Amino acid sequence: MQSPAALPEPTQPHLPAATVPSGWWAVCLCAGWCGTCGVYRPLFDELARAHPGVRFEWVDIEDDSDIAGDLDVETFPTLLIADGQRALFLGPLLPQAPVLARLLTSLQAAPGGAGAGGEAQAVFERVQAARGA
Repeated sequence: MQSPAALPEPTQPHLPAATVPSGWWAVCLCAGWCGTCGVYRPLFDELARAHPGVRFEWVDIEDDSDIAGDLDVETFPTLLIADGQRALFLGPLLPQAPVLARLLTSLQAAPGGAGAGGEAQAVFERVQAARGA
């Protein structure tokens, strides 16, 4: 699988964390044995540096099975995006940095959108509890 090396421009200027709107989360649900996830991890980490207003978390669903709960992850990587209060997206995503960047941008541009549902919200709340929200 080939992933683009160049990252898209960040959606927000590089400002100190205190001046950037907070609350957004991008959570990658992965598995240690997944080769695609291994290739995606460095891109995910680069996106975290490019988007300082978003909290990026990497969750291995086997090592952190209490976070995943009963969620049946069938395709890797699976991403959870939340605005700090509500899970807005939960699903598989192409393992390419520009795809996640575009998704974040579109969700941030449409505040008050529909949530991703109860299962996604429950996973988000477990991530917040486990990772010190």
